[in-house]
Formats: sequence, structure tokens, C-alpha cells
Amino acid sequence: MKEFITVCPRNCYSTCTFRVFTEDGRVMRILPYEGNLATPEGPCIKGLSYLEREYSSERLIYPLGRQSDGSFVRIGTDEALNIIAERLCGAKAKHGPHSVLFYSGSGSSGLSNDIAVSFWKLFGGATTTYGNLCWPAGLEAVRLTLGEVKHNLPWDIANASMIILWGKNSAETNVQEMIHIAKARQNGAKVVVIDPRRTLTADKADLLIRPRPGTDAALALAMARVIIDRGLTDREFISRHVSGFDQFAASLQVTPAKAQEITGVPAQTIIDIAVEAAGAGRLTIVAGYGLQRYTNGGQTIRSLLSIPVITGMIGKPGCGFNFANLQSYIFDDVKEPLSYYPHSETDQPFRRAISMATFGQDFFALEEPAIEFAWIERGNPVIQLPGSSEVKKALESVPFKVVVEQFMTDTAAMADIILPAKGILEQADVVGSYWNPYAQYKPKIVDPPGEVLPESEIYWRLARLMGLNADEAGIPAPEKYDDWLMKRISCTPGFAFEELMQKPLIPDRNEHPAYANMKFATPSGKIELWSDRAVKLWGVNPLPTYEPLDDFGEAHLPLRLMTPNIASRIHSQFGNLEVIRSVVEEPVWKISVADARSRGLKSGDMIRVFNSRGEVTGRVSVTHRVKSGSLVFPNGIWLGEGGGVNRLIAPSETDMGHGAAFHNTRVDIEKMAP
Repeated sequence: MKEFITVCPRNCYSTCTFRVFTEDGRVMRILPYEGNLATPEGPCIKGLSYLEREYSSERLIYPLGRQSDGSFVRIGTDEALNIIAERLCGAKAKHGPHSVLFYSGSGSSGLSNDIAVSFWKLFGGATTTYGNLCWPAGLEAVRLTLGEVKHNLPWDIANASMIILWGKNSAETNVQEMIHIAKARQNGAKVVVIDPRRTLTADKADLLIRPRPGTDAALALAMARVIIDRGLTDREFISRHVSGFDQFAASLQVTPAKAQEITGVPAQTIIDIAVEAAGAGRLTIVAGYGLQRYTNGGQTIRSLLSIPVITGMIGKPGCGFNFANLQSYIFDDVKEPLSYYPHSETDQPFRRAISMATFGQDFFALEEPAIEFAWIERGNPVIQLPGSSEVKKALESVPFKVVVEQFMTDTAAMADIILPAKGILEQADVVGSYWNPYAQYKPKIVDPPGEVLPESEIYWRLARLMGLNADEAGIPAPEKYDDWLMKRISCTPGFAFEELMQKPLIPDRNEHPAYANMKFATPSGKIELWSDRAVKLWGVNPLPTYEPLDDFGEAHLPLRLMTPNIASRIHSQFGNLEVIRSVVEEPVWKISVADARSRGLKSGDMIRVFNSRGEVTGRVSVTHRVKSGSLVFPNGIWLGEGGGVNRLIAPSETDMGHGAAFHNTRVDIEKMAP
């Protein structure tokens, strides 16, 4: 039996390292790898399901072509690639390269994804997307304040004396973090959860505070005012390292009493938690991504971040603000402008770009050329994008669509040709993490089944068919892929390819504690509570503020819709696997006891959920875990499972970063006849 050390490349905090054992070229079992100090317990149920995912009878392992009656039939790889090449060349010749849409999601990360960008540049450009569905408002907020996005090592949280998990449900979305939080509690730390829901994480906390959704900034600013009014700030730290404190202090109009009106949290609770946080000595605030998926998301994160700033709890062990740690993204720096931001002069003439948050309306607003060809990989936009009804209409209007996928997702079902995508065990790659500090090598462990080709080979073959010089563009031939990967890694100082192949490595540039040198990559060189760039780049207040949510004309609807991630999926992935289905209940709409009682609802009843953008039906679950005035349904549920919740979501961007304001949405419900 052979043993391999590998890493999960999915869009997940933990980025777990694990061991894979094979026999006669077949995966036999998956076990933890203790050498990654962030993930010593190994992968969660999703990671363990890779055994089923690799060999699932539902996996697509041959190219499929759509027939005139809408059904799919197996076609040969050569035939599929020839058709695609002909269609691409035809679209470019008649309408230009911007008539081709290249949509890339975040379903799998790694250096190999660079090859896709190289191909489309070689093609002459494309229409692409900008923005991100996950975290960009928070990323930008941290950058505006601290200059870079980083935090202390994950296991450093065990040194904290107080931990505030603010909108972060680690027990479901970052299970490995709970190991280190548990150690902190053993060391005497107090754990506070601030979340409208009573989550599994809240069950393990000492205190749960439940503000109204979208009001977290008001809560944070009221806490900051208490800290300042009571003289609990770190004046020396502020004097040396903080810019804009006086303006910030003068701006704080949200008193605890006012915050109580806005958030529903008692004023005395706000005072108590503020005083306790300021006096904790070692405070770590861990902010989740959900609380910045509002139109006020960036300003919310800036407001939360003000608390460790004014108390001097930055750059020290057991302290800080944990949102994301990009220190292991040492190979990815050049990709971010292409991923997150609208086309600029440096992108031209490569791309025309539309927002992921407003994809449907942006698509139909495109000037000539119209989209004639769509290429979709690593994503399921029909399910994941806001305003999904318009997204579906947009894709339906495209004459020819290619989807690279492992399973028959709702997006794949719309394709003209489906190309089977590689599994994580079928090609070598290098993966970073946005939580732990490691860069990790992911070896090839098994051969792809059927006619599955790595995407790098697909692009290389297409380039040859189209008469393009793949080698000069950095698109390696299959036999040269490992050399290409080694070259990419070797260009990074402090990394030896041979060492990286053996174990996860922490890059030399990793700083611990984060910001310990008190150097901040801001215009002033200090932590900036006042940010001129916030005004220039995003048109928001230079200071952290609470901004009421935009209800998009539907303030009269009684329920705020929340669509959190859950433990059994990474967005729309994994839910189709039997090992997941066997332990997870069917998706349900969760409502508070009070809201259910007033509507005559009981668990199991069928309901219609609706607003001006559409409706969805499903079963309701009555629970004390949901705050009154809220309705909760998980993110990523396929249409055949009762999904489609994003058709209710207004296409709208966050206040900064071009994120998607998923949680602004308001809805109403009605009981359906049995």
C-alpha cells in the first residue's frame, strides 16, 4: 500500500492536509496528517467523502454532447474538442474575442488555474467576471485599515484570554478552528459568539449575543464608544501606531441605548461586553464572512476592527482580528486584479468584465458584441449567483455553452458540451490557504478515469487545434506539466520544490504575530481609522460607520432572509454524495417559534417563500435557533433538492470590494395547502 500526503483545494477555511493510501492504483482510505498544526485532526466529512467522489457512479468521466431533444449522449474527446475549437474560432472571427464568456468560480484552487488565464489571453481576450461572492468587502475593509490581510497563526488563538466569534460559525464552516478554541477555553479563555442564529458554535460558547441581522456595525461602534468614554483605550499604542483616532472618537454617535434600538441587544449587555473586551488583555475577534455580505458589509468589518485597534490588541500573541490570512498566497499575487476588480488599463485589451454580484443585469446590458460562446469551469452560477433567474435567462440566451464539471449540476445541465473535470487526486498542484499559513503540494495520486483530462491539457489541446502557440503562452504540454509547476514554484524565494513535496511549508514571509513589526502598508504607514482611500475608491465615509441596510423597496416584507454555509457542503459541492446524504437531513426553511406561531406553522408544513423577484417552495422547520424576523435556508442547494433560493436575492454589490449583498433580502411566506 502506498501513502501520499495531500491537501484539499476546495474553497474552505481549513485547507486540510491529509494522508491518502492506495493499492494497485486505487484509493483505499483517507486518514489525518498531524504535521499540519492547523488541521491535525484531518479532514471533515466532506474531505473523507473524496473516496466516494473519486469513484461515484454519478461522476462524469466522458464528454457529453447535447442532442436536439435536449438529452445528452457520450461523444469522443477529439470530437468534443474539435467542435469547441471550431466554435471558438468562429465566434472570434465574426464577433471578436469579447463575444466569448469565460466564467470561473472558486470550486477548486491551485496554481494550475493560472493556465486558464494564460489560454484566454492567448485567445485574444474574453468577457470575464469581476468581484467575488465570498469575502471581498471584508478584505477591502482590512486593507483600508491595516494595509494587508493577515492574522496570527491559527493555533495562536489558544493564547487568547477572550475570543469573540462575530458572525463566524466555526463548528460548521471551519471545524479545525474549534480545536484551538477548545484549547483556549481549557486555558481559561472566555468565548463569546455574536450571531443572530444560535449556531453549533454558540452551543460551545460562554455567551451568545443575538443582534438583528445587518446591525453589527452599530453594536461594534457602541462598544467602541463605551471603551473610549471609560478611558479603556491603549493611549500609547494609539499615539504611536493609529491615524484618525480623534476623528473616530468624535464621530461615535451610537450610544449603547441607541444601539439597543438598532440591534435589539440590551444596552447593559453592550456595556458589559465592551468593558470585558477592553480589559481582557489578550482579545481575539474572529469575524465571519456572512456579516459582510450586506450593502454595509465593508463598513461593518471596519467597525469591528476598530475594537482591537483602540485597545492596542494588534501585533501581539493571543490578540488581533481574524478575517483572512493571505500570507500563504505567495504564488497568487498577480491573479487578484484579474479575479476581483473591473477591467483596468492594465487588463486591456484582454477583457471586458461584468460583476458577479449583478451578473444577470450586467449581461443583458452588454454592448456589442453579444455573448456567442460561454465557457464555465469550477463553478455553478445557476445556483450560486444572486438573482439566479436572470442568470439562468442570460445563459440560456448564449448560443453555445461548454461546462467543465465532475457532476451533472444545474449549470452543467444547460451545456451544449460537458467536458469531465479532473478530481483533486488526479493532477499535481500547489495550494495556499486563506486561514492557515501553509503552502502545500498536492501530488498526483491516481490516474483520471474514463476520458477525463486535466484542464491544463484541455487548454493545451485546444490551443494546438486553433493554431495558437501554447508553449510561448505558458500552457504546458501534458508531459511538461510537472516541469511547469516546478518552475512556477522555483521562482519564489525561500521555497525548494523538493522540500515542498515532502510536507506543508510556511513561507518565509509569514509574520507572526501578524503586524508584530508595526509596519502597515497604508498611505500613512499607520493603522488608519480615517481612510481617504475609502472615500476615493468606494465613496463611503472615511470613518467606520453604521449604515442602515438597503431593502431594495421591500422594507414592508417581514422577514430577513439569510443563506449561510453548512457543514455538509462547500457552496454547491458534495451534497449529491451518498456519504453526505446519509447523515444530513433534507434542506428546510428555518423560522423562529414566535414567527411560526403567528402564522399557524409547525415543522414539516409546506410554505411558499416570495418577494418581488420570485418564489420558492419547501418545508419549514420551527426552531429556537433562529431569531424572530429571520428566515434561514442553506446556501448551495441544487434545484432538484428544493433549492433556487438565490432567485429571491436582489443582484446588488456590497459597499466596497465588489462583493455580493446576499443578506439584504427581505421575504414573506405563506402556508401551502397540504
